[in-house]
Amino acid sequence: MTSSTVAPTFRLSGDLAALSPCDRALLLERATPADSAISKVTRSIIDRVRGEGDDALLGLAAELDRIALKSLEVPRELCETALANLPAQLRRAMLRSAANIETVHRQSLPAIVESVPEPGMRIVRRPDPLRRVGVYAPGGRAAYASSVLMGAIPARVAGVSEVFLCSPPDSTGLPAPTVLAAAAIAGIDRVFAVGGAGAIAALAYGTATIPRVDRIVGPGNSYVAEAKLQVSTVVGIDSPAGPSELLVIADATASSQTIALEVLAQAEHDPMAVVVVVALGDDVAAAIAVEIDTQLPLQPRRAIIAAALSDRGALLTANSLDEAVAFANEFAPEHLLLACGGAEGAATKVKTAGTIFLGVTSSVTYGDYMSGANHVLPTGGTARFYSGLSVLDFFRWTTVQEIDRSAAARLGIDVAIFAEAEGLPAHAAAAAAWNRQ
Repeated sequence: MTSSTVAPTFRLSGDLAALSPCDRALLLERATPADSAISKVTRSIIDRVRGEGDDALLGLAAELDRIALKSLEVPRELCETALANLPAQLRRAMLRSAANIETVHRQSLPAIVESVPEPGMRIVRRPDPLRRVGVYAPGGRAAYASSVLMGAIPARVAGVSEVFLCSPPDSTGLPAPTVLAAAAIAGIDRVFAVGGAGAIAALAYGTATIPRVDRIVGPGNSYVAEAKLQVSTVVGIDSPAGPSELLVIADATASSQTIALEVLAQAEHDPMAVVVVVALGDDVAAAIAVEIDTQLPLQPRRAIIAAALSDRGALLTANSLDEAVAFANEFAPEHLLLACGGAEGAATKVKTAGTIFLGVTSSVTYGDYMSGANHVLPTGGTARFYSGLSVLDFFRWTTVQEIDRSAAARLGIDVAIFAEAEGLPAHAAAAAAWNRQ
């Protein structure tokens, strides 16, 4: 497929195998580069919150959100009121989503593991739920009630004692009503009308109003992402979050209109969203391009979509499914849609995707909201070593070791030899003590 075949909607187009090293790097090395200005501002906000606590958060709300907050905490009854005032259809959809998230994540609860490597030795690994977790739900371009459910419900399933929510206030001084309603559905203990890097700092270090937590989860803008990285030495975080990503592998069995709608849906998240289509054949690629160019002008968020596709999008062709899957493993997408024949077999060969959708009917939007699998997923190629958020993120493992007298006597000699070899004579003496008793 030549570039003239496709209208200039996408940043890159053409044969996958013929990509220049520069263009291939543009696709693969897409982690958001460090921005010294964002890093500096974020550091100043974190330091301010650490030094001034609640006063800093109130000041930041006035300066950045143009809101004079009377209180950082949202009364619990307002969450219940928001839930009661939801339109019936939306309430039903959110409750359905919550139920599916709980069902899926409950199936992944870990169990105690006990090992006996030698007679007289017992090693136990015990999963202990975290005490406190902070969930962040963005405001800005859209209010993500779904992120509240995705972060809080797995924590609840895990048995976390306290779950808090931070979300930016709107013009009313409160987070969006749908976010408050989601907090009620998820059983969140306390809600705070605090956003941005200040919220992350408060959750990490604590203030008079906002208690310090053990882990912070949830997506956010570049300042939130940077803040999470900067506090990650004192609090657990989920995977570093960047703009939304979608990789589609499509062949002639997939409806070009359906593929176009999937592309538009994920691109509307953010002008920095990354959407790549690998079509198995020139005709497939051309049909998808036509559909996207037809549908794009009809989209309410078309400016955001157009910016994403023209800056970071690609429509490529591959000669075979194997070639496309090999690229998927290199690309390590947040979302991978296999809209092609042999999707199930291809999925077994993909080892580096945040989540995989099998078949054209498995819309990525279902995963965003309703399937029960988590939508907090690794981006920027970090799916090579990170997994999506799950109930497992809300546990830490405690190891218990028990060694009886007979085992201690047997182990002592070899442990002493090992310790002496490392130049640690006190270790050797402690290990050999049982042989002298």
